[in-house]
Amino acid sequence: MYYSHDLDNALEDAIGKHGLARASLNRAMAELRPALDKIRHWHDSGELPLLKLPGRRDDLVALEPHAERFAGFEHVVVMGMGGSSLSGKTLAALADQGFGPADGRPRLWFMDNVDPATYAELSARLPLDRTGFIAISKSGGTPETLVQLVAVLSDLQAKVGKQALAGHVIAITEAADNPLRRLAKRLGCTILEHDSQIGGRYSALSLVGMLPAMIAGLDGAAIREGAASVLDPVLAANDVAGIAPAQGAALSVGLAREKGINISVLMPYVDRLNTFAYWYRQIWAESLGKQGLGTTPAVALGTVDQHSQVQLYLDGPADKLFTFLIQDTAGQGPLLSPQMLGGDSALDYLAGHSMGDLLLAEADATAATMVKAGRPTRTMRIARVDERTIGALMMHFILETIFAGQLWKIDAFDQPAVEEGKVLTRQYLSQRRKS
Repeated sequence: MYYSHDLDNALEDAIGKHGLARASLNRAMAELRPALDKIRHWHDSGELPLLKLPGRRDDLVALEPHAERFAGFEHVVVMGMGGSSLSGKTLAALADQGFGPADGRPRLWFMDNVDPATYAELSARLPLDRTGFIAISKSGGTPETLVQLVAVLSDLQAKVGKQALAGHVIAITEAADNPLRRLAKRLGCTILEHDSQIGGRYSALSLVGMLPAMIAGLDGAAIREGAASVLDPVLAANDVAGIAPAQGAALSVGLAREKGINISVLMPYVDRLNTFAYWYRQIWAESLGKQGLGTTPAVALGTVDQHSQVQLYLDGPADKLFTFLIQDTAGQGPLLSPQMLGGDSALDYLAGHSMGDLLLAEADATAATMVKAGRPTRTMRIARVDERTIGALMMHFILETIFAGQLWKIDAFDQPAVEEGKVLTRQYLSQRRKS
């Protein structure tokens, strides 16, 4: 395993009245036993293609020429909403921590809004003749993505010419007649097929996440190896005992049912996993917020939010489950000698320690303080941040979400409430044109 998973400090016998009784956890786990057969069926039948992805490599081989071609640009702009953006953005954060890409790789930009001021800056600041664009929409009708692409085409054509424009654009959409596919055909650009049975928020391990990751220089096969390390034991299991994603789902649902714990805070103490927390926020919220059920996912970052949120977490409403994602950073970073600290006795506690020692101590101390305050606290620990680790974490939370859906008896793969907003958006635009 590329991570450890400890939920003992979210249980009643460790933290008191706000914790879940161990018997309640066991009952929820017993409810999940039939889910193993369902997940195996989805995998073996191909009904849920995302479960086949960890074992596939053929599609990655097919992606390599496209990744290599776009790696030759100076910049690559990924246009997409929700998981169509967050999937690649989360993976690419392993290669670019905000200070620029690896040598020989382009800078990736993930445009996931339609603020016209931002797009004006994009066109003005990026050298469009040295920039590639990837437009992602499963349905091919996502208005934001279509507007993003159309908005840049005239400026792009002015820079590179009509004939060369197609070489700067890739469209990812399902194999059906839809606006994005029709636009891409008119442009003559590459069209890659988005599996129609893999929803956007579950698409990180598909070409939606893999193409940007490979352009950034990451090893797509290693990401999937990490995912397989979590999925394979689930497919082979005869019982849910010891299955970490099932335990996480049972804990979350049990606390919501019995303790009114309706907010789930994911707090990584790793800058490169900050975007991962936002990826988790979407998959949990959009998959499970239905029929009055679900819990609200919240994002925090250690140590940043120790100075902005922890007061609330410790002394505010006892309505949150905390998941700390902690890397073993002991000994990493600059070593602080007494001389570097200027001989200040007030800083003696730092002498002889590294920056990584401080980060790890703060993570452990914050988690311990939560436990002492009686707040349900789960801890996930990792040794390193790399492709296999991120693949494992993604598959953990994909499966945890699926298991939670089974406990709540809801469909974790649709989003009916979102559709009404899309319909109203079209109506409002039509009315504005008439007026």
